[in-house]
Amino acid sequence: QVQLVESGGGLVQAGGSLRLSCAASGRTFSSTDMGWFRQAPGKEREFVAGISWSGGSTTYADSVKGRFTISRATALNTVYLQMASLKPEDTAVYYCAAVGGIRARIGTHSSVYDYWGQGTQVTVSS
Repeated sequence: QVQLVESGGGLVQAGGSLRLSCAASGRTFSSTDMGWFRQAPGKEREFVAGISWSGGSTTYADSVKGRFTISRATALNTVYLQMASLKPEDTAVYYCAAVGGIRARIGTHSSVYDYWGQGTQVTVSS
């Protein structure tokens, strides 16, 4: 059974930092892309960041570019999201996601991701 488990969420003041982790089990994702999405109350789930299987390619939503960094530790089957200069509008439930197969490019739509974590809450106070 494949599981993605996020951790590291919490309450932080505006301007602060958090590091999210996502540990995968049940299969290896060493040859597939992984990503982070978020969903704020009353809003649709949106793409935040994605990383290629090798870690050599990344892509970000414009709203987080320059503030968030996605990385992965392939040997640990883990992906990270380092978040800095957090803003109240970053408040959301953050979800880790993984692609089940090989893709030519990092997907930014939720439909290309086959596996999802339960989510971790990030709250940024003003």
